[in-house]
Amino acid sequence: MNNEKKSYFATVARGLEAIAAKELEKLGAIDVSPDFTGVHFRGDKALLYRVNLWSRILFRVLMPIADVKSDNAEQLYQSVYNFNWEEYLQVDDTFAVICTGSNKNLNHTHFTALQIKNAIVDRQRKQTGKRSNIDIENPDILINAHIVENCCILSLDSSGESLHRRGYRPAMGLAPLKETFASALLELAEWQPDLPFLDPLCGSGTLPIEAALKSLNIAPGLYRKKFGFQSWKDFDRDLWEELIVEAKESQLSQLSAPIFGSDRDPNILKQARSNARFCNLEKHVQLIQKDLSEIEAPCDRGIIICNPPYGKRIGEVEELGGLYKLLGDVFKQRFKGWTAFVLTGNKELAKRIGLKASRRIPVNNGSLPCTLLKYELY
Repeated sequence: MNNEKKSYFATVARGLEAIAAKELEKLGAIDVSPDFTGVHFRGDKALLYRVNLWSRILFRVLMPIADVKSDNAEQLYQSVYNFNWEEYLQVDDTFAVICTGSNKNLNHTHFTALQIKNAIVDRQRKQTGKRSNIDIENPDILINAHIVENCCILSLDSSGESLHRRGYRPAMGLAPLKETFASALLELAEWQPDLPFLDPLCGSGTLPIEAALKSLNIAPGLYRKKFGFQSWKDFDRDLWEELIVEAKESQLSQLSAPIFGSDRDPNILKQARSNARFCNLEKHVQLIQKDLSEIEAPCDRGIIICNPPYGKRIGEVEELGGLYKLLGDVFKQRFKGWTAFVLTGNKELAKRIGLKASRRIPVNNGSLPCTLLKYELY
């Protein structure tokens, strides 16, 4: 039965659990409860498919299938061996195991994953005389194992490849923002599609493209070739195709307000244009080659979000000081009536902007602790 409710766990970047929970509720999830780098929720099969298709912020959606004892390697092997894998995995399916977490006896994720893989294939051999092949790159069934104290939570990964890989970005800038993180920044900035949007340091275009996908109500999953759940035994092709049709029919054909991106580097801008073209957004997103010093406000109000380089080495920080000062000057002189957000991983550089932030939102860009600074420009 498709409307049977199951428990799921969605993984998300640290610090974004609350906005991920809000997104899940909007998509129709029930019993939503944020946890560290993830959100627990419940829903039926249609919801599982819909979350993978529509989520702009999540990495993966896991379906827990068993909690087994895993005090040490032998116990883990035996527990996994005893589990009824036939329900989820056929011998002609390829699979892979990803492991996270540890305890005092199982403190090497690669070794733990190997124990689990061995237990599964040994069971298959005993029962059928055959075994599944392992495929690290593109498995039919991706198994997630998470060790917490003396327990291992086994889940199937319904997403397959991480959802931040939308599929539209073969071209990457120097330090690209993950698509999911760019979407999260739009949420944190409370940007709405009826407000003009500008990223004056747009690189390969991730922020303006994510803004346009949101504005035109385009499901980011439509650009992907495949999700993990499509190889599951209980995959419901008709239901999935129904959701795809529904998603395509709910797209809008016009932006409510213009979306701009600019960058001084013509080569990087070329990448941004090719990424926009891949999403059929080239007519919607205005990508302009311009130095920061030449930028003017394209409208009398709007939201700026930008991610200037942070500079890891001392010399770079010195050089970048001028860029941050210029950013502050351009905002102050030319963007009255706008709200600006600057993501930075460097407190010293942030001071060079020379404006008083009305809010400081702590976020993590990958493993790097950053701050999203909000400036009201009056």
